[in-house]
Amino acid sequence: MVISMTIKNYNEELFHFIEQATCSFTGVQEIRRQLLEEGFIELLENEEWALDKNKKYFVIRNDASIIAFTLGNMDSFHITCTHVDTPGFMIKPKNEIYEKNYLKINVFPYGGLLNYAWLDEALSIAGRVIVKRENHFFKEIIDLKEPLLCIPSVAIHQNSQANQNLALNDQIDMIPVLSLTNKKEVLKSMLSQFLKLKANEELFDYDLFLYATAKPEFLGLKKEMILSPRLDDLACVFPALKSFIDNKNKNNNTIFCAFNSEEIGSLTKEGADSSFLMDILKRISAFLEKDISIMISNSTILSADNTHATHPNHPGNSDINNEALLNKGIVVSKDASSTTDSITSSLFKGICDRKGVPYQDFVTKNDMTSGSTLSGISLRHVSIDSIDIGLGQLAMHGAKEIIGKEDSYFLYLAFKSFYETQIIKQQNHLTLK
Repeated sequence: MVISMTIKNYNEELFHFIEQATCSFTGVQEIRRQLLEEGFIELLENEEWALDKNKKYFVIRNDASIIAFTLGNMDSFHITCTHVDTPGFMIKPKNEIYEKNYLKINVFPYGGLLNYAWLDEALSIAGRVIVKRENHFFKEIIDLKEPLLCIPSVAIHQNSQANQNLALNDQIDMIPVLSLTNKKEVLKSMLSQFLKLKANEELFDYDLFLYATAKPEFLGLKKEMILSPRLDDLACVFPALKSFIDNKNKNNNTIFCAFNSEEIGSLTKEGADSSFLMDILKRISAFLEKDISIMISNSTILSADNTHATHPNHPGNSDINNEALLNKGIVVSKDASSTTDSITSSLFKGICDRKGVPYQDFVTKNDMTSGSTLSGISLRHVSIDSIDIGLGQLAMHGAKEIIGKEDSYFLYLAFKSFYETQIIKQQNHLTLK
């Protein structure tokens, strides 16, 4: 395993991760694969755990959220939180629409989409399917990989107001085309063939997403930007995962969280607004024979999600002097709805300064709105000192988004420094060792 790496090597691995993590299910599957390769052991929530401080573990809930941890000697947890789901479309149960020689697939939006940025993009299908065999129901995670669908825009000749009015109807304008055919059950047949179902097996149900098949690529005169699908929030998930795997601290209790459902409010059994994190912390504390209240009081969460970089054509959408610039470092968000305060901000900046990692303060412009944060939602269930950080990006929630090519690497370095730093909290001061 290589701990010290160049930005080039790092971004090659980031690109591979993005290509594999096409929805929350495939994202968790890829994280699971990497953890198993590194010697982590999978635990099941409905079983007793026989933990060993010399081993490393992870837990998956509902195939779409994952928490991994290592055990040390400290009376605290070092936690990073990210989300593995991304905006897109989900396929409805009854989905085939036949009209004018087109086979269209009825979908609904998942998350707050930037609709016009999804037009004329090659889309594929990934997610979870349920296969029935007699009285048994088996689940499989699939990714068809191929470009199969597209949501065609209406030509300017047929919509003279297209350049003046960007309003798109989710049920009319955002329905993708799959084929030119009048055959029935084409999608079900295609999925059955992909799964190689036998005569006694039936495709019974599914949670399927459409995703943009475009591959990550560099932009700019000096290749200083990255254009890619799913940067929100995979550009934070990957550095959290990689730093968690790479860190060599044996004393800290380190936790890596990648939650599902952030784009739809987190209120699912595996989302940040669930008991998932607290359930894991309780079981770890019990094994360590430590008071969980003391452990939580001494702990820290770094919650990483992307925010809006200053737009080149609309700089007025950003605060006049608390803005996010590409390749200028990690964004420290301090909105009224964030969990960041002066203590956690100082702690994080101190950790960054130890490794020379750049950062920048960010506050949303007063007449704009900011969303909720993962740690802010998690704090409903577990009260831990927290800070909201992330990367500045453009075109958020479009089929493709833009970040600076250095910023995700900076986040990796900061996460790794966090995992390897001993944080001592006393009544009137903090100490970093």
